[in-house]
Amino acid sequence: MQKPWLIFALALGSVFTTVHAALPANAAAAVQDPALVAAEVEDFLRSQASTYSGSAHVTVETPRIQNQPACDQLQAYLPSGQRLRSRMSVGVRCVAPEVWTSHVKTTLSIQGYYYVANRNIEVGEVVSLDDMAAREGDILRLANNIIFDPSQAVGYIASQRIRAGGPIKSSALRDPDSIQRGQMVRTEARGAGFVATGEGQALQNGAPGAQIQVRASSGQVISGVVVNAHTVRIVM
Repeated sequence: MQKPWLIFALALGSVFTTVHAALPANAAAAVQDPALVAAEVEDFLRSQASTYSGSAHVTVETPRIQNQPACDQLQAYLPSGQRLRSRMSVGVRCVAPEVWTSHVKTTLSIQGYYYVANRNIEVGEVVSLDDMAAREGDILRLANNIIFDPSQAVGYIASQRIRAGGPIKSSALRDPDSIQRGQMVRTEARGAGFVATGEGQALQNGAPGAQIQVRASSGQVISGVVVNAHTVRIVM
């Protein structure tokens, strides 16, 4: 006849064996689903592309997730200083419960309109709406200073020659209220109860709001803020 304590020990051992056998299936750590990472990256790129005027088309390659723990808080990001490109890697970090980072390869296009010159625009000419024609294409494949909004060019002055059919770039235009290096300008200094004016020569180019240096008629070099095409307000 078996002793009661022996029967109890055998039964308890059987329970532990059953629980131990069930642990791998029930208690194994969940692994991150690559589809959720891809969805996070796609949503991120569409949000970034919404700042452009055009229709975004996003393709995300299957993330190479290597048994990373399942994440409760995913964050997609671009490396510091990087702008959207046609082909690029997007970073994804897990914030919680366990920190890890991965990178996902993507393809992005944004179909939109940009503007080209419909005639040769010479240096010094003022650009009008009639000088521009809209073209459609993948604007990510263009230089980042291409004009997408005609209001950013109309009334501006060509600082470089723009050939007919060529894209209009902001770098080839200057604000009509800007000041050019070598130009004679009016200087204006304001203080409590007084305004002092004078003349000088601009030593730098500058658009309204920019700070430039001016050589005063006395020969002294002073700094000021461009007000308009003729006036620089002296920094007191």
